Formats: sequence, C-alpha cells, structure tokens
Amino acid sequence: MATQLKPNIECSKEEWQARLDLAACYRIFDHLGWSESIYNHISLKVPGEKDTFLINPFGLLYDEVTASNLVKIDVEGNNVGGSPYMVNKAGFTQHAYFHKHLGERANAICHVHTTATMAVCSHKDGLVPTNFYACNFQDQIGYHDFEGVTVRAEEGERLVENLGDHSILMLRNHGPVVMDKGIQGMFVKMWALQRACEIQVATLSQGEANVVPQEVVDVHQRDLSVMQQQGGAGVFDFEAWKRRVDKIDDSWRK
Repeated sequence: MATQLKPNIECSKEEWQARLDLAACYRIFDHLGWSESIYNHISLKVPGEKDTFLINPFGLLYDEVTASNLVKIDVEGNNVGGSPYMVNKAGFTQHAYFHKHLGERANAICHVHTTATMAVCSHKDGLVPTNFYACNFQDQIGYHDFEGVTVRAEEGERLVENLGDHSILMLRNHGPVVMDKGIQGMFVKMWALQRACEIQVATLSQGEANVVPQEVVDVHQRDLSVMQQQGGAGVFDFEAWKRRVDKIDDSWRK
C-alpha cells in the first residue's frame, strides 16, 4: 500500500521508512553541529528502485528537513518525485556519481564541512593514528586533491578512483565524503571520524603527537571489527540519536 505524503505524491512503505530515517539523520547532524547553513548533503538510495535517491531540498536548513519534503531525484539529477524544491547541483553531481557507480556500498552518503574534518582534510598528513578513533581508519581512507566546487561530472571518475575500495574519501582542503550500504553504518562512521578529527586537532595544538605503531593499529582494528558486530553496524547508535532528536522536535516525521 502506498503512503500519502502530500497531494499528488505517493510512495511505497519502504520509501517512506527511508524518508523517515533520512529526515531523522538531517536532524541528528544539525543537533550535533554538523550542518553548514543550507549547504552540504546526506543522500539515501530509494529501496527497491534503480538509480533513484533522496536528498535535501536546497534552501532549507537541516532542522527544516522532513520526511515528506525530501527531494527524490535520479542519477542525472532529474526531479522524479514531483517535489517543488530544487536541488543543489554540487550535491547531486557528486552523490549521483557514487550512487551510480558503486552500487550498494554507496547506498547512504554524507558530505560535511565540519571545522574539525575540514582542518584534517587541509593538513598535509591527513588523518594520523594519534588517537583511539583515528586508529579505526588507518589505511581505510582515500584522498582526493582539491579541484574546486564539485559541480563538474567529469570529476566523478577521479573521485571514484581515489576512493578505491574505501568508504571514506577525504577531499583535500574541502571535507570528507562518508558512505555505507546503510544509513546507520554511514552515521556511525561519520560520528567516529568527527571524533578522530576533533581529537587530532586538539592534540596537534599541543605540539608533536604520539603516533600509534602500525602493529598496534592492526590489533585495534581486528578487535574492533569483532566488537562492532554487537552494535549492528551502527543501528544502536542511530536509533539512540533518533530518540534524542525526537524528544527535542518530532516534526521530521511529517
């Protein structure tokens, strides 16, 4: 059965759940201070459909995003859901290329400009294993040199090449792109990356950092992979933060 969103717009039960999760994610990012005025993006593939995804309406703040006002577009950036809102080209150009060429590993994608992550992206060494969270990502991040605002489709090929087999791409002098096959996994990666970058910035402000040896990083990542199975790839984290934003303002459900 279709769920009525607003006049002349309907969607499947699966799409409505995706809309709820994505709208909640926008509110969580905003609550955590990860929004950037009306810019930046979180996108999510529409379940059961080929090459369509949901993204924020351009011009709305993250705390104005709701399940029903998310824009449904295809990989060419065409509005296929009847939304009256436009989409920021810099959003769908980058996200669409990942969605189109990476399959389910890029079902959920975020791009942010938080101070800490942009600072690390702008540092010559990028993310260094100087803290617990940074060790999570050692040798698991790709880097892409800055080419200006990402509005040109031809840059997409280089973005994918520099991402490689990873799920995080640090756009140098710009900000990170984090992806996963599910929105929960994407969120918990972003949360840990943000913490890693915050702590690195604080650590380097004190002078020379103590870098964790590779053999210890290897053990850390091995044991962490076992522990993460208990958390359902971020499911517990995401649901906990959904409860938090729901207590503050549940309008994202509309």
